[in-house]
Amino acid sequence: MTILLSDPRVAAVPVHDNGEPLVALDPGFGPARALVREGVALRLAAARTRLPVGVRLRVLEGHRPVASQRAIIARYSAEVAAARPGLSPAELSRLTSRFVAPVAVAPHVAGSAVDLTLVDDQGRELDMGTPVDATPEQSEGRCFTAAPDISPAARAHRALLGDVLGTAGLVNYPTEWWHWSWGDRYWALLTGADAALHGSVDLARAVA
Repeated sequence: MTILLSDPRVAAVPVHDNGEPLVALDPGFGPARALVREGVALRLAAARTRLPVGVRLRVLEGHRPVASQRAIIARYSAEVAAARPGLSPAELSRLTSRFVAPVAVAPHVAGSAVDLTLVDDQGRELDMGTPVDATPEQSEGRCFTAAPDISPAARAHRALLGDVLGTAGLVNYPTEWWHWSWGDRYWALLTGADAALHGSVDLARAVA
């Protein structure tokens, strides 16, 4: 059964922030130069060494300010509510969390998560089944990592992404094939860690 970020078990995980700074990913991960916690950067660097020749990781987003997270929640929640009139507040929150995390537990706000894809050595995105950030409604559920109705090539590429990132210690949010994290509450719950290593962080914290 898929555990969503709105699940009370995620919020119940304690946070013992290890104080890792936000660092900018090197240009080899793409032009975004996303900011992530140092431990995430190290694991992404390890993951890319496992990729076959001619395939690269491209990180599109890392740390996200709280205000940006709130704006995404509001926008998507309104879309879900419009598409499904009569939803209870609890059900609306649950459905919204398939695509965007509540602020209190959001891995991006902690600098623990990345949204990423695979590209070839010319920088062209590989077939992953949907674009990054395709909502469940837009993609008819194909954004779910284990969606069955995607091409064999997309399935193989998702499997490759899962292999290199999983081996490096990151965990996937199963409703978004592109979202991987390490050190946050969701990661802690899935891996059995006693506590999350990263809490919410803002850009006032020194960037290495």
